[in-house]
Amino acid sequence: MFRLTAALALLAAPAFAQGPVVEPCGDATRADTIAEPWEENTASFGEGRIRVALLDMIEPAGGAFRLLIVSPPHDEVGFRQCRVVQADNGLGFYNLDFAGHEASYDPEQGLVLSLPAQRYTDGDPDDGWYRLSVTIDQQTGEITTGTAEE
Repeated sequence: MFRLTAALALLAAPAFAQGPVVEPCGDATRADTIAEPWEENTASFGEGRIRVALLDMIEPAGGAFRLLIVSPPHDEVGFRQCRVVQADNGLGFYNLDFAGHEASYDPEQGLVLSLPAQRYTDGDPDDGWYRLSVTIDQQTGEITTGTAEE
């Protein structure tokens, strides 16, 4: 009985999500993955010091979208840090409504960006929407995420 319970708990583990994650840009983060049209899927903040773009990796279809963030601090060569926000399952988001983004500035936290995000569901394609928030602290370089149900 204990083994059956443990096995079922492991199968259910993915349902207890940790939330979106922020990772350094890697080789898969290429300019040609910025969602078209660029002028509708990119934005700059803080007098151009912070740049944000919607990435469409095309595959996997259930999690192809990610959020690219280029922001201070700068490295020793002068490049800004590059980070990618993706869903908690190691994949991207099923959908990100970049046109629906809102931005505000909190002097104690930094730039707070929020936008509608969608996780993949097996049911109704209109289900799974929530609000993704990303806070970018230009001073420390820390980028944190949060979610709230829509």
